[in-house]
Parts: sequence; structure tokens; C-alpha cells
Amino acid sequence: MSFDWRIVTALALIWVVIAGVVIVLQRRSAAATIAWLLVLTFLPIIGLIIYRLIGPLRLERKRLKRQLGRLAVEEATGAMARIREVSSEDVQIAHVAIDLKEAPPLHAETVELYLDGASAYAAILAAIEAAQHHVHVEYYIWEPDKIGTQLRDLLVARARAGVKVRMLIDGTGSSSLGRRFLRPLRDAGVEVARFNPVSLRWIRTRRVDFRTHRKIVVCDGRIGFTGGMNVMDEHSATLSSTYWRDTHVRVDGAAVWPLQRIFLEDWLFATEGSPPISADMFPTPGPERRHVVQIVASGPDHDRQAIHRTFFTAITRATQRLWITTPYFVPDESIMTALCTSALRRLDVRLLIPLRGDSRLIDLAARSYVPELIAAGVQVYEYLPRFIHAKTFVCDDDLAIVGTANLDNRSFLLNFEVAAMIYDHGVAEQLARAFTVDLAESRRIEASDLEKKSLARRFGEASARLLSPLL
Repeated sequence: MSFDWRIVTALALIWVVIAGVVIVLQRRSAAATIAWLLVLTFLPIIGLIIYRLIGPLRLERKRLKRQLGRLAVEEATGAMARIREVSSEDVQIAHVAIDLKEAPPLHAETVELYLDGASAYAAILAAIEAAQHHVHVEYYIWEPDKIGTQLRDLLVARARAGVKVRMLIDGTGSSSLGRRFLRPLRDAGVEVARFNPVSLRWIRTRRVDFRTHRKIVVCDGRIGFTGGMNVMDEHSATLSSTYWRDTHVRVDGAAVWPLQRIFLEDWLFATEGSPPISADMFPTPGPERRHVVQIVASGPDHDRQAIHRTFFTAITRATQRLWITTPYFVPDESIMTALCTSALRRLDVRLLIPLRGDSRLIDLAARSYVPELIAAGVQVYEYLPRFIHAKTFVCDDDLAIVGTANLDNRSFLLNFEVAAMIYDHGVAEQLARAFTVDLAESRRIEASDLEKKSLARRFGEASARLLSPLL
């Protein structure tokens, strides 16, 4: 029986056409579309396996009905009025998130920034210790180290005291938490769930690299924490000699409600059960309304890219300064253009990145964007003492952003992220002072430095940049 190459050729053409139609209809970036077409065309079997694992862009999941009660409407109306009194640009930024179906700005009784792990963990532990009704925690990375064990033991104690405790950890980021570590929690009545765990069962139905990168703690629906810090000793100078520089934030009051809703939606997804909603989870806030905070979330369960578009709006609407800290800088074309254009508008645009991150590939890709930034007038700094993991913005004098999202495609498209937009002069100034302190321990990258790079280094950076759509 002779081998008929015509049949093989016909089957190959059919495969290429089908794969091409599927990929093109997903409306990815041009670079990502071409990359996937090449992989599926020249490596059909291996490419199909890879695509099944990390290819699909969307994740379907149930979402809670977002009904604003009378009190929430009053809070949002009053918060928007306060923003309008200060800045028309901030009003436009807030409206972008609202029109993308994210929460409106709400009042906060207090807002507190934490610039080191020791103070952040102390505040979180104190809030959990004082909780009377419930504690909800969600983390990307939770390590079974000193702080991880201390926090676990406190959750066990609160559960035994009658507080309802729910703990949601990412299936990949917290994979080091085994049954032995979790057993005391479950024995005490703590509900523990893993977000999108990697298993044969889930691979059949879900993309394996959709991760919750969120860090959320909610106590009694009144106190909420979010920011860059996971549960690991490396965030605290008192626990690790190689500690990271990071930023976290606490909010009290009505501004906690969106953090609560985000946790409940993630819990619903992870457990595939009914969300544990009760009136006690959204309590009436106190009379003090000192700050205005807007919680913005995004993830692959919808295509609105709320954090990406909100950040883009903040960059393009700034009128004085943009001071940005991010550990992973692999921007798409729109963010890159927005930053360069803002610098060309003669704004004070500064970008702080780590000298050395925890990914060599991302470090190389990030440096490939530096020449274009410097040419446009952006001041780029490398933080020298240690790894800086903070994800913050200072926009003009009245908007501070603290969150979990980096300036990269993974945060904008693949991860479940959250950001706190704080419309407040005092908080913005506090975050600006922290940025200035960080700059004092940093080195500015000059144009002359770029000329000294070897050909091998430039080639490595350019090659890493080709993978930017996948990083």
C-alpha cells in the first residue's frame, strides 16, 4: 500500500485552516495570534497540547448579581461628589471603571499604607484577632513558613472561638501547602478552598495558568486589606535577610464592600457552590467618611480588561506627574505609548523597577523597553538594595493606586487582579514620599548606559521581548 502524500497535504491544510480560524476569531494581539498560528502549524500535536493548557483566553464562571442598595447608592453619590470637587480628571478615571461594570468610588473611614511586611502582617493579625463574625482571606502565595504558620494558627483560634473563617488559596501559587499544614484548619471548622487547582480533572475544563493573583483579607465586612504582599517570610525584614520591598493597604468602611464581593465571587468559582452571603457581610459603615476609594478588579472571566483600561486612563489623564513602581514591566503597545506620550507632554514620568527580579527572562524583556522610554523623556530607575515587589501609582497630587497588578500582559489578561484607587491628597503624598525614599536607594538608567551594552545583551533583550505577549 503506497503512501499518498496528497491525503496528508489535504489534512494538513484542513488543520491549518481550522486552527487559523479559531485563533483569529479570538481577537488576540497580532503578535500573539501569529505566534499561536506558527506553533499550531509546525508543531500540531505538541502545539495542541500547549494550547489546551494555556491557549483559551476566556474563563466562564458564575458572577454574583451586583445590586446596589440605597445605602450603597448614597455612599457612591457622595464619593463621586467629593472627587468632582477636587479633579475633573479623577472623575473621568472613576467613570471608566464604573462603565466597565466595576464598583463605584465609596467612602472609607480610614486608609493606611504599609511599606514593609512587619507592619502589614501585624495589622492583619490584629484585625483577624478582633474579628467577631467572619474572616475571609485570599492569597496567591501562602508559604508554610513562620508567618504562614502564625497566620494559620490564628485562623484556627478564631474559628474555635466561633468566628466563621474561609481561606482561599491559589492552586499553583500555594501548592506547597499540603494536607498536614491544612489539617488543623479543617479540624477547627475553617473552610479551605483552592482556586483552579492543577489536576487532570481541571485540565479538561479549564486553562491551567488562570491564577488568582489577588491578596485580600476581609474582617467582619468592615476592614479590608489588599496590595502586593503574599503570606511569606520574604516580605518581612524581621523574618528574612533577603526580604522584599513591598506596599500594602488597609481600608475601613464602605470601601470594603467591593473587596468582599470579589472574594465571594472567587469563592463561588473555587467551590462551585452557593456563595455564603449574609447581611453581616455588608454592614452599615460608621459615620466618618474621610477618604474615597474605588476597588477595581479584572480577570479572564470577561473581556473588559478593567484594570488595564483604568491604568491607561490614569496615565493619559495625568497633568503633572506619574510615579510608577512595578516589579514586572512587560507592557503592551497601548500602555507603552501612553507612558511615552505623557513624558512627551512634559509630565514628570518616573518608572521604578528592580535591578534584579525573580525572573531572568522578564528582566531581559523589561530592559528592551527602556531605550524607547528614555528617548521619550521617561526617567527609569533600578532599585538596588533588594527585590522591589510593590505595584503602585502616584498620579498628580490626588490619586494613589495600590494593588496586585503588574504592568504586564499576565496581569492585564490572564490573572485575577485587584487594585485600590485612592482619591486622596494625603495618601497620594504619603505614597509619593515612599517613592522618593525608594529613589534614594536607586540608580537612574542613562542613555549612555544603553550604548555600553554588548551585542549579546541587546540580542538577549530583543529575543525576550518577542515573548512579551506570553509573559
